[in-house]
Amino acid sequence: MIKAKRVYEQASEQDGFRILVDRLWPRGVSKEKAKIDLWLREIAPSSELRKWFAHDPKKWEEFKNRYKAELRDKHDLLSRINEAERDRTTVTLLYSARDEEHNNAVALIKMLNTA
Repeated sequence: MIKAKRVYEQASEQDGFRILVDRLWPRGVSKEKAKIDLWLREIAPSSELRKWFAHDPKKWEEFKNRYKAELRDKHDLLSRINEAERDRTTVTLLYSARDEEHNNAVALIKMLNTA
């Protein structure tokens, strides 16, 4: 199972393997508190795409399309997430955005589930 969670929320055993999928380290979060097992910054949307999207729900569908296009050449990174899920059953993709419905971790899960 792959799920998403804000990096600012308390880590729990139910999170399983915790992967940060943001390009930038979250503000105000220490490495100890974050309890991140893997930081895949290369899988995050490009800075240009992130700035264009600006977490505007009206741009959500187009953001997902553009993000999917950016990930076409990153099969190795997507495979690392799938392998972690196979090895550990639960993987939690961590993100720092306030919007819990419109963020790159949610988009990434949808892409992984349809691949």
